[in-house]
Amino acid sequence: MEDKKIKYIAIEGVIGVGKTTLARKLSERLNAKLILENFEDNPFLEKFYHDPVSYAFHTQMYFLMSRYKQLQEIKQIDLFHEYYVADYIFEKDKIFAYLNLQDDELKLYEKIVSLIEKTIVVPDLIIYLQSTVERLMNNIRHRDRDIEKEIKEEYIRDLNEGYNYFFFRYKATKVLIVNSAEIDFVNNEKDFDNLITEIMKPDHSAIEYYNPVSSKIAK
Repeated sequence: MEDKKIKYIAIEGVIGVGKTTLARKLSERLNAKLILENFEDNPFLEKFYHDPVSYAFHTQMYFLMSRYKQLQEIKQIDLFHEYYVADYIFEKDKIFAYLNLQDDELKLYEKIVSLIEKTIVVPDLIIYLQSTVERLMNNIRHRDRDIEKEIKEEYIRDLNEGYNYFFFRYKATKVLIVNSAEIDFVNNEKDFDNLITEIMKPDHSAIEYYNPVSSKIAK
């Protein structure tokens, strides 16, 4: 059976890994419709980083409804773009929910999610940018966003473990796991071109690993 051509690509990974940067570059290269998460619009996010227990549920529900509303536009026919590129997937919401919500909050969250998730379009390919906690924390400090100043290394470590657990068991669509600690797709155009080639190849398996170091050595 011939593989379905990739039309909808979603990029995922922990805070600070470079999801939005890669999404922008990829959308420019493909002339794709770009869908970016509006995390800065969440009025509870900064409060959550300062006081996770008190603001986890508020933050989670705002993101859930915002992501749901935004991803509905993928159902609309776009005559000007052949591709869609997003810097998140709807299912990521569950990673944060299971990490941050209390039991009673989680039960209510799951009831709401079960009512709406069936209407979400699944990407043709997910690019999971995997990295180390050290690299992630360095990136967060380097970009120096006010909203992220309260983020603790322990939270990033737990989140990193949560993402790994989630994607190693993910089966809804094809996943390309990229060792982003060994690639510079921002400043190195060759690295970016090689990554584009890997992303757009027509014969992806259910789950694949792209290690730029191994690729360079093999050549």
